Amino acid sequence: MAVAGLYRRILPSPPAIEFASSEGKELFSEALQSGTMEGFFRLISYFQTQSEPAYCGLASLSVVLNALSIDPGRKWKGPWRWFDESMLDCCEPLERVKAEGITFGKVACLAHCAGAKVEAFRTTQSTIDDFRNHVKKCASSEDCHLITSYHRKHFKQTGTGHFSPIGGYHAGSDMALILDVARFKYPPHWVPVSLLWEAMDTIDETTGHPRGFMLISRLQTPSLLYTLSCKHENWISTAKFLTEDVPNLLKSDDLKSVPEVLSLIFESLPANAGEFIKWIAEVRRQEENGSSLSKEEKARIAVKEEVLKQVHETELFKFVTNCIYSASSQCENLSSLSDKDSLPEIAANVCCQGAEILAGGLGARAGFCCKATCVRCLKSNGDDPTTIISGTVVSGHNEQGVDVLVPSSPKNTSERCNSCPCSIVVKHPASNDILTVLLLALPPQTWIGIKDEKLSSEIQALVSDENLPVVLREEVLHLRRQLHFLKRCKDNEVDNDLLLS
Repeated sequence: MAVAGLYRRILPSPPAIEFASSEGKELFSEALQSGTMEGFFRLISYFQTQSEPAYCGLASLSVVLNALSIDPGRKWKGPWRWFDESMLDCCEPLERVKAEGITFGKVACLAHCAGAKVEAFRTTQSTIDDFRNHVKKCASSEDCHLITSYHRKHFKQTGTGHFSPIGGYHAGSDMALILDVARFKYPPHWVPVSLLWEAMDTIDETTGHPRGFMLISRLQTPSLLYTLSCKHENWISTAKFLTEDVPNLLKSDDLKSVPEVLSLIFESLPANAGEFIKWIAEVRRQEENGSSLSKEEKARIAVKEEVLKQVHETELFKFVTNCIYSASSQCENLSSLSDKDSLPEIAANVCCQGAEILAGGLGARAGFCCKATCVRCLKSNGDDPTTIISGTVVSGHNEQGVDVLVPSSPKNTSERCNSCPCSIVVKHPASNDILTVLLLALPPQTWIGIKDEKLSSEIQALVSDENLPVVLREEVLHLRRQLHFLKRCKDNEVDNDLLLS
């Protein structure tokens, strides 16, 4: 027997005013003249309907991320990189979101992991006047968008908690335009800001905390070469080690030198700690002639090379390198890290990571194995040589060819592919690069437990971000913010006391 479904709802008006009504059009026209509809055009260009009844948070975030032109760095479908709800799965499993919805804090965490700048406020952390000012600011700009979390009952609508972006503001009537992502239920509508505040100032029964709003904008300096992965199965133990265990380890009375400090940390590393920090692979876009790189590809690989160069020029890198290769034979974890620094292992890992990105994922490379790899040098149109690692990656019964651009420089080396006409030094981030950057990204208070004053001063000088070159410093600060946010996720604090980032 067929069961009739629900076809939309009649928007309760008042208190809301439908966007497409004559009054709604008039509000839009007046707000447009006042300059408080600037953000609307970006949002409406990338607007989408949530694909599941509980996906309002994911849909709202997808709209905003795409409106801000943030590159997800991985494929959606076909060759296209694009934010979709299905790609926002790093902070909460999609099946759980589908069944239970998502909390305010987890949406903020997703936005952060996606590479956006996030400022999240619960109603207890703000005021209605501040909220109104933020609405005006975002409505008057294309560079910042506001997502609100509210309860529908205050608008006499059916349902409970809901997320949607704010598309505009009308100063004369003090009304905000809600671009409801549940378009199968209600169309976009204007609501009084005071009533929207009341709808946000309600308790989410899942967390026991009030709802609120978040401001999403582009990071001025997004991650260039590295990112921290909260999809890897060991990320919780690694985050705990870096933020809690390391500071306690450093309180030892026996530490007298920098090598002793580094050895103590490295020997205590959790298994597979190197998987916590991921190299952002540059999967090559095939051009029509197949022999040149796009301007965007050239620019990105040049920045990656600059970051690695700056890492290698730090004093800390020299200490880390000496420590790793002197202790790797005694330490199983360091040995497993350094074993991955050979060119064949690098090539296999790079190709699997590239295939994973093409498949739309950023987690562990389960199911991928590399059948064959080759390192070659691409040089055309007078460009400097660019290293490309090519490989055939197998997943189940499927095979695909992958080309990944690798930071490199033309020099003599014994580690190169015989078929390559150039001499290439592969600068793919190795264990010493990764560990150096992880140490630099640790919070400054990590090191205050060192008791020897001379050693403490020496360590502080090595890990200080103040003396780093600008590009590397921004990379380190971005990773530090990621680590802070992931620690809060680990402690389930992301919904308890959100900090601005």
